[in-house]
Amino acid sequence: MNWKWIIAALGILAAAFLIQSDLLAYAMYTLLTIIVVSRFLTNRWVQALQVERSCSKLVANINDHIGVSLELVNTGALPIPWVLLEDALPTRALLYDPPSLDVQDSRVKLTMLRPNQNKQLQYSFICNRRGYYQLGPTVLETGDLFGLHRRYQIAAAPQFLTVYPRIVPLDGYDLASRRPIGEIKMTHRLFEDPTRIAGVRAYQDGDPLNRIHWRATARTGQLHSKIYEASSVAGVTIMMEFRREAYPQDSEPFRSELAVTAATSIANAVQVMGQQVGLITNGRDAADRIRVEGWEGKPVALETRSAAHAAAEIDEKNDRLQPVQIPTRRDSEQFHRIRETLARVELTDGLTFPQLVIEMQSRIPRDATVLAIIPSNNDQTTISLQNMARRGFAVSVMVNVFDPIDYALISSPLISAGIETYHLRDEESIVHVCRKQVVRL
Repeated sequence: MNWKWIIAALGILAAAFLIQSDLLAYAMYTLLTIIVVSRFLTNRWVQALQVERSCSKLVANINDHIGVSLELVNTGALPIPWVLLEDALPTRALLYDPPSLDVQDSRVKLTMLRPNQNKQLQYSFICNRRGYYQLGPTVLETGDLFGLHRRYQIAAAPQFLTVYPRIVPLDGYDLASRRPIGEIKMTHRLFEDPTRIAGVRAYQDGDPLNRIHWRATARTGQLHSKIYEASSVAGVTIMMEFRREAYPQDSEPFRSELAVTAATSIANAVQVMGQQVGLITNGRDAADRIRVEGWEGKPVALETRSAAHAAAEIDEKNDRLQPVQIPTRRDSEQFHRIRETLARVELTDGLTFPQLVIEMQSRIPRDATVLAIIPSNNDQTTISLQNMARRGFAVSVMVNVFDPIDYALISSPLISAGIETYHLRDEESIVHVCRKQVVRL
């Protein structure tokens, strides 16, 4: 209630009695009546408002055109002189040039409603960047004609739009000369495939009974053992650095989006080849953030615009201590899982890349190339990747920078540590880096 107006009116009314001014007292009676009636009507109006939102689709690709329609209904028996309707979009979706969601029409509408009347607001936008975007909720504002009371309502629960990252078609891969993506025979027989016999040799002490080649033993009269082919190395585990401070602000959002595009394109091609693929990142899944910190409100009347917008917003804290992982495996749905995760992943303030390597190293299979996509490097990153290589992992690195000088500075310590590096300069370089055909050694 607008207590200032009421206190002032009561004060003037008391003064009118003291000075015995009938005209002034009548004026204050009228003002108090208007205040009470206006408050009553404003509360009735805001409670009678309902909104329904429909979206043309909630899963899209970059450059898709999305339409949104809002239907505003007055369910009450009283006319509403004015309603201001605004459909909220997250601030980050409207940043940069061009914005992630390029809105083509107004998301705001001022209208009046008769009893049981409905009005529509339609707007559209173009998806310029991948992401997981909250559409809504809707903020409603109404009030009396004198401006004494205003009420706000949060209505129409938000919907969530997933925009998939771009896929750059790749012809082939040779991301590590020692262990390219694709099947190869291992030079060092760390693993053997018991289903593939490569030959026969004389029995040696310690050979298990299931290794004995009984036919050769029967022919020669001496024990012989089977020789198995080494297990093949197949696929890739992508480790993507997505910590906010690793990406210079003046290069955003291009560099982080390029990392996602590269990861998506590689995962797609490896899946098409029928190889195993997985993803590990220290970024944050936006769906997890929204589940934990998101909007869970029901239609509620509020008294200030700032309170209404605060209620409509989602807390965008991005601290993340638990990595996002899609386990490396060969599965027909694997790329779909990775693509959806990469569509939702956000820059975070959680684990550093060396901490990510330490945390996830035990969960990474040794029979797939580890491909790290990093925008910067330091001693800890070099040591962590070098330790992986020493433990038998095949490690390659894509350095996500534009300047060749920066690439040389970042890649030099890695090359000195025996790790293959490649320059991820732009989208065209994704094809250039990965153009070599799969090599079978």
